[in-house]
Amino acid sequence: MSSIGARLREERVRLGHSQTVFGAVGGVLKQAQLKYEKGERYPDAAYLEAASRIGADIQYIVIGIRSDSVLAPDESVLLARYRVAPQSSKSAAQAALSASFAPAT
Repeated sequence: MSSIGARLREERVRLGHSQTVFGAVGGVLKQAQLKYEKGERYPDAAYLEAASRIGADIQYIVIGIRSDSVLAPDESVLLARYRVAPQSSKSAAQAALSASFAPAT
């Protein structure tokens, strides 16, 4: 399993920010951001709260499990519809997605 620092870096990259910018959002300098990502230091709650305001998945950073709250709008709609769909529709959706990723023969 990846570390908090690795997941923090992953979220920063996913959001398209440099270490300098992401650190500034959390109120720290680039050097502190670098230490967080290397696992030499850990961010505090105020830093994590600030990062959440720009879209970082704090649950993922801390425990390694993605939160539904950071889904893109189209993903949220898809997930909401999937959750209330009958099993036959869920099976069809899974089959369609699986087929689109099938290796070419």
